[in-house]
This record gives sequence, C-alpha cells and structure tokens, in this order.
Amino acid sequence: MRAWRRGGTDRPGRQAAERRGRGAEFLAAWWMRAKGYRVLARRAKTPLGEIDLIARRGAVIAFIEVKARDDLTLALQALTPVQCRRIERAAQWWLGHRRDAAHADLRFDLIAVMPHRLPRHLPDAWRPQA
Repeated sequence: MRAWRRGGTDRPGRQAAERRGRGAEFLAAWWMRAKGYRVLARRAKTPLGEIDLIARRGAVIAFIEVKARDDLTLALQALTPVQCRRIERAAQWWLGHRRDAAHADLRFDLIAVMPHRLPRHLPDAWRPQA
C-alpha cells in the first residue's frame, strides 16, 4: 500500500481539487473571451505568486482570481485578504515586466464558477490597500 505524502499533490482529494480548479479556470477564460476580453495569461506564475487569469479589454487590465465553489457566498468567502495581497504583489511584478501595460487601468476581479450555472464575473471585487 502506498503511503500518501502529507501536503503532497499525489493525494486523491488534492488531485480532484486541482482538476476542478483547472476546469474552472478554463470556463472563466472562455467567459471573459465571450465578454470581449483578450486573455493575456492563464496561471501566470511570478516569483511572488500565481495569478489565475490576466485579461484585457480596452485600457483595462483585469487580474482575476477564479474560485470554484457551490455558491457565490462560498466563493466570496474563499477570497482571503492574504490571497488578495499576494495577487496584488504578483500583479505589480507582472506589470513591471510588461512595457505595453504601463498606461493601463488596473482592476482586481473575481470569477465564481458554480455547478450548473454560467460563471459569475465580479469586476473590481477588491481594491489594493494604500
């Protein structure tokens, strides 16, 4: 019998959560394209953290956290202040390496992906702390 590593990615529950998250990110990217956004990056990795989606429409660049939950309330509760700060820092790093984004308006969004429903896009879900 195989021993499961604590906190490892080889645990069955973790694998299912990973698949669910990837599927939710795929749907969120599709939804943003349907709304007229151009997806600039999916699962953008930076030294400061990962950003689920980065999308642009006109002068707005949206840094998007995707949450797959059973309802909108649970998705909102899953977005913690610590996650918001990590995404903000990662976004600043990403912007610092993109000349074409220098004059864009920035926004931090949430997309909730719930079973048997269209994704729910919440523009400007939070604002960075000054």
